[in-house]
Amino acid sequence: MGRIWEEHRASVIALGAALIGFMLSAYIVPEEEQVVVIAAGEPVRTVNTPGGKTEAGIYLRIPFYERVARIEKRVLDLDMTDEEVLSNDQQRLLVNAYARFRISDPIRMVERAGTTEGVRIALEPILNSVLRQELGRRTFSAMLTAERGTALANVRDNLNRQARQYGAEVIDVQIKRTDLPDGAPLQSAFQRMETDREREARTIRAQGARDARIIRAEADAQAAKIYADSFGKDPGFYDFYRAMQSYDATFAPENGNASSSIILSPDNEYLRQFRGRR
Repeated sequence: MGRIWEEHRASVIALGAALIGFMLSAYIVPEEEQVVVIAAGEPVRTVNTPGGKTEAGIYLRIPFYERVARIEKRVLDLDMTDEEVLSNDQQRLLVNAYARFRISDPIRMVERAGTTEGVRIALEPILNSVLRQELGRRTFSAMLTAERGTALANVRDNLNRQARQYGAEVIDVQIKRTDLPDGAPLQSAFQRMETDREREARTIRAQGARDARIIRAEADAQAAKIYADSFGKDPGFYDFYRAMQSYDATFAPENGNASSSIILSPDNEYLRQFRGRR
């Protein structure tokens, strides 16, 4: 009986030791994480890295010799607090930006930055510097146009080149807000923008008036040519037509001639059309 108990107890101990060993060796990799297994301070293998099919599941390591570094597989954010940037037109801007990135090379990330927080700490001053350089080439008004997209694309590309040394890939860079500091600089900028728009409006109106004069002169010249061509075919009719226009302008009631008398000699040249002579 005692011998059976001893054998049973040995089996229980062996099973318990195997269970403890399994618990110390096994680790679970969820879909949203990637893992770097580190042995003696050096990365030796990875699990569930981006770019391939999911490798989520249960894995084993050598207890006390290998350790597991867990790294976020999803897209991460890098926030930039309000920073003053000097634009090309010497305006002080308050810029609030953010970047989105993911860890594409976990081994390099572990070797260069250690953790994802280490990547954030390394990329934050780089984002600040690149943003200052890019916005410093442009005016404040340009950042309110489509040129803003080009500037952000350049910032993203430059930041991505720097981020690769930390095993990261920058997906996007966006500016949440671009403002002038409160106070006199802001009011001065608004007044300058208003003046620029008024100057632009005056230029457009002047160009419109010039074009109108040109069009009117060309139309008058064309009309005169048409009249000359038409009346040149029958000078007598043209003389009669002009005389009728003159009579209408002279004797029309609206010209104040309704109660007035005009005394002319019957042989007056002005009345020749009434006599049937041309």
